[in-house]
Order: sequence, then C-alpha cells, then structure tokens
Amino acid sequence: MGFRPKLIPTLFSLPVFIAMLFLGTWQVQRLEWKQDLIEKLQERAAQAPGAIPDAPVNEEDYEFTPVQVKGVYDHDHEFHLVNRSLNGEAGINVVTPLKMDDGKTVLVNRGWVPFEMRDKELRPEGLLSGEQTVTGLLRFVKPRSMIENWVVPENEPENNAWFNIDPEAMARQAGLPSLPEYYILASDQSARGNLPQGRQWSLDVRNDHLQYAITWYCLALGLLVIYVIYHRKAAAEEKS
Repeated sequence: MGFRPKLIPTLFSLPVFIAMLFLGTWQVQRLEWKQDLIEKLQERAAQAPGAIPDAPVNEEDYEFTPVQVKGVYDHDHEFHLVNRSLNGEAGINVVTPLKMDDGKTVLVNRGWVPFEMRDKELRPEGLLSGEQTVTGLLRFVKPRSMIENWVVPENEPENNAWFNIDPEAMARQAGLPSLPEYYILASDQSARGNLPQGRQWSLDVRNDHLQYAITWYCLALGLLVIYVIYHRKAAAEEKS
C-alpha cells in the first residue's frame, strides 16, 4: 500500500532523519580516530623512557611518552588529589614538585595513599630525600569540561584539597614562578614503605563511539519506520 507524504510530518522528519544519519556517520569517523589514537598511545607507552623534550607543547605528539628525570622532591609543598580510590578503598593521590637538575620544576603524581595516611608525617619512609631518578609517563593537564565545571567542586588550596591538577594555582601555592602544563605520572616503583603506590594509570582509553553510532543509526531507522507507518495509516483512513 503506497502513500503520499504529508507536508508537516515530512518537514519535521526529514531534517531530523538527516541529522541522525550525520551524527551516526560522525561517530563512525570518531571511532576510527579513537582506535588509531589508542594504538599510538599503547605503542608510545611501551617505548624506553627518555628525557622530557625541550618544548613538549604538542599534546598529541607527547601524551603518554615514557620519560626519566632526576631531581629532588619538594615534600614541603606536597599536593593532595582527593577522591581517589584503589580497589574500593578511599584515598588521595600525592603530587609532589620535583626540582630537576636543570633548575626547572615539574609536578610528579607519585601515586595513591589511603585517606587516613594523607598526612606525610605518617609515612616518613616515603619522603624520599636527596636526588631521585623518576620514571613515568608524560601527561598533559586537561581543561575542565563544561560538565566538570558543574559537577566537580573547585579546588581548595587552603585545605590542600585538589580535585584536578592546576599548575598555575599549584605554582602560587608552592611559591614557584611557574609550572609546566604537563606532569609525570610515576611508574610502579613504589616508595619505601609502599606508599605512595605508583603506576596509577590505565591505557584503556574510553571508546564508546561504536555504541553511539549504533544508537544514532537505530534512532534514524526508528524514525523512518514511524514515518512510514503513520503515512500508511493516514492513507488507509482516507480511503475508508
């Protein structure tokens, strides 16, 4: 049974249908991009560690690059990334400035400690003194998304409660002229006393683009089915 498309339903349905197809195709393209990115990151993370590049300003080229540096930890200005858990246990991540041999300072996310051990005086064995060799992955600081601005609290420097790494604010707190927009995510070499516990990272980059593409295509198909059923019913009613 045929039908004649009605103007108003068609004017509504056609642009929505096209938009859904566009979004589905866009997600397929994003899927290919994300798969390529994950492959590059995994290959990069498996490389031997090297020095921090002189000017690692291109995040795409340097994210997750293994690095190794030498320097002295500034434990007097230890920062706490709150709301971090490990195996279901609440805790924090310890972020400590490392004064390197070249005079520059870089932040090092040394790893996780239980919340009740957040005071550094309770874990003196982990307060490594003297020159240390630090190995880890180079990570870039991400700006807060619009959603994060709504749901993630603001940092509380006065309480040493940081919900995200903020190099500019942390530099002010530590009395430093500046800090780079990247940091080192320390490897699995735990400090003496096993705290902090390093290697708090995962290369399992979230990749939901296939599900999103299927969702948009299914919605487009559903809209098409509804459009056809509506017009066939309307045509049948006009004939009866």
